[in-house]
Amino acid sequence: MALSKEPATRWAWVEIDQGALRRNVRAFKNLLAPGQRLCCVVKADAYGHGAPQCAKIMQAAGADMFAVATLDEGIQLRQSGVKIPILMLSEPPASSVDLLLQYDIMPSLYTAEFALAYGERAVELGVVGRYHMAIETGMNRIGVHYADVLEFRRSIDFHRGIECDGVFTHFATADDPDSWEYSLQRRRFREAVQAMKDADCECGIVHCDNTPASILDPATHFDMIRAGIGLYGLQPCERTAPIFPLDPVMSVRARITRVTHPAMGEGVGYGFTFRVPRANVQICTLPIGYADGLARVLSNRMEVLYKGRRLRQVGNICMDQCMVAIQQMTAQPVEDAEIGELVTIVGRDGDAVITMDEMAALRGTINYEVACGFGMRLKKVYL
Repeated sequence: MALSKEPATRWAWVEIDQGALRRNVRAFKNLLAPGQRLCCVVKADAYGHGAPQCAKIMQAAGADMFAVATLDEGIQLRQSGVKIPILMLSEPPASSVDLLLQYDIMPSLYTAEFALAYGERAVELGVVGRYHMAIETGMNRIGVHYADVLEFRRSIDFHRGIECDGVFTHFATADDPDSWEYSLQRRRFREAVQAMKDADCECGIVHCDNTPASILDPATHFDMIRAGIGLYGLQPCERTAPIFPLDPVMSVRARITRVTHPAMGEGVGYGFTFRVPRANVQICTLPIGYADGLARVLSNRMEVLYKGRRLRQVGNICMDQCMVAIQQMTAQPVEDAEIGELVTIVGRDGDAVITMDEMAALRGTINYEVACGFGMRLKKVYL
């Protein structure tokens, strides 16, 4: 029988552990000195965990600001009731200026054309548009080049319609704080900020630390850190895992929708990439597939948990379904399953666990992508 919180429409879902999320936010908050702030990154629907719901928990646990990737993400937060500052981590097109001002969302700013358009419209509306200035220190993605910050600020600071609320950069190699590249970015950022302060340019909130830098380099916390993947209980790199324990927030579950015992030699799934090798093999169907974030590249390579035991996934993973096999060839046979029984794709079942990192390694990617993928279509259950 389904639990009361399980979705009524489909036997596959994501579980979000609200207590784990709360503990992770407080862990990052505890890294800070008095007066330093915590910006919680909730882009990509909070890395697949559900931004509006997560934001409420994060704010109660100590978040001072939220960061998003797109204007629509920021608007969604405002419409869900978020009142604290929201930073957009990119510069949107000038056509979005009215919405930025309407919903009080601060853009990242790094072109004079956008800055002036933003300021002009703010003056017309009788408001001031706040922004954070992005500084390019070596990642070569967005921002004003570190050597050009004074020239840039002098080209826009005259405008009464805009106000600098902060300046920031983003590290490319914060998982290796001893590297030459990381040290170079850090030095360039410090020098750019100091140059602006020496020239009496308002810098507002100075911030540069992502999740790994927040953990590994307290010297660069400045006024605020930007915690992302770590909030959701996922480690940003191997180096942080032993020194900063986190609680995974997301689990992925499904219930079996069909069971069968095909004859030896029968194929399973598209292309028959798996054939039943012997008698007494049970094939169980799960209603979750690659459209739900279970990447097709995992076909015939991944495992799931059933009653605390690992089962092999077999056959090509379909768009909406996949199959697993119970094969009675182990020292401890697994009893045949029944329709409606619970299977864990990611998470813990008894003493057994399958992590996002395990799945990411099989896919040749990072845990960020795995979590985001599961959050796109599967309904979320908050526990």
